[in-house]
Amino acid sequence: MAINPNQVYLEGHLTELLEAGYYARFLKRLLDIVIVIIIAVPTFCILLVIAPFVAFSGVGPVFYKQQRIGKDGRVFWMWKLRSMVPDAKQRLEEYLMKNPEARVEWDITQKLKYDPRITRIGRFIRKTSLDELPQFWNVFMGEMSFVGPRPMMVEQRDLYPGTEYFSMLPGITGFWQISDRNECSFAERAHFDTHYFQEMSLMTDLRVLLKTIRVVIKPTGC
Repeated sequence: MAINPNQVYLEGHLTELLEAGYYARFLKRLLDIVIVIIIAVPTFCILLVIAPFVAFSGVGPVFYKQQRIGKDGRVFWMWKLRSMVPDAKQRLEEYLMKNPEARVEWDITQKLKYDPRITRIGRFIRKTSLDELPQFWNVFMGEMSFVGPRPMMVEQRDLYPGTEYFSMLPGITGFWQISDRNECSFAERAHFDTHYFQEMSLMTDLRVLLKTIRVVIKPTGC
């Protein structure tokens, strides 16, 4: 009996989809837990070294939490090392009012290349992405994944043009995070999220994690 090439292609494509779905539902979470366990001790040691510098910078608590939007639109508290001054929101508004060019930059990208809210030690830990180490706890709790979309702030929900973001756990790293993120508009993040949603697999996540190491070494964090 002759083999139907179309049938072979469809069966192969269906198998790929089923494998991707199985990874997203089960193996991805297992990978997160395994990585958390492996890096728990070295992460704790790094935090012990960094925490005193953050504390002595006079900006309040070493850690801070901020509400972010997670999978299915659920809001969770994301943890970070504090890198900003206590009155960050007020200082940002004052700066944007006095600097129209900065206002345009903020409206497009939702971040600033020169951010007056960030402390001296804050610039270092953000450039090296060390401020994100506490998010390993969010991964352990199942609120985030190591690889996924960049966690969106609650007030950014109406600015986001995509839908795939809400079908995934936000990630510490991901397609956007390993891209030229300082040059990307906020709206363009949806393209990265859609691309990752379509390409999600074990090999994809491993490639992203390897590229993340190079990004951190550069460093390009902001």
